[in-house]
Amino acid sequence: MGGGLAATLATARTLHSAPLEVIEMRGTPRGERIWFSPVGLAVAPGTVLRFVNRDPVNSHTATAYHPENFDRKRRIPLKASPWDSGFLLPEESFEVVLDVPGVYDYHCIPHEMAGMVGRIVVGQPDTPGFEDASSASDDLPPGALEVFPAVPDILARGRIEGDAG
Repeated sequence: MGGGLAATLATARTLHSAPLEVIEMRGTPRGERIWFSPVGLAVAPGTVLRFVNRDPVNSHTATAYHPENFDRKRRIPLKASPWDSGFLLPEESFEVVLDVPGVYDYHCIPHEMAGMVGRIVVGQPDTPGFEDASSASDDLPPGALEVFPAVPDILARGRIEGDAG
């Protein structure tokens, strides 16, 4: 039992010492516009990503595009684990750690049609095993395709804010 406790504490300490990035789920006061902020983010492998619902009127999800998540086409690296936060009420949060280098696209299940999507780039294109953005687009609503920032823009800026505009 003591060894298990020590392993748990070591894991907790490691998790808290890893870099942390917050991605907010936002919305206008009457709910006519919703978005992730940032919409594009570059991080190092092992970064903790915390999705926080800051929208006072809507629940949201942070859901990776992957066949395990509602049979969607894969838009994350092949060796990466898919995630789905489930519905988050205002001020609730969800954390995930992305270790596999590459491009991760995700969406909010009820608001994907309105363009509530985001893109995370883990590592750099010259990182061994890096998998670039998926070119599959036949199962995405047109509004979503227009929102994904280009990978070179994310890498150049590090963070591309989403907004109500």
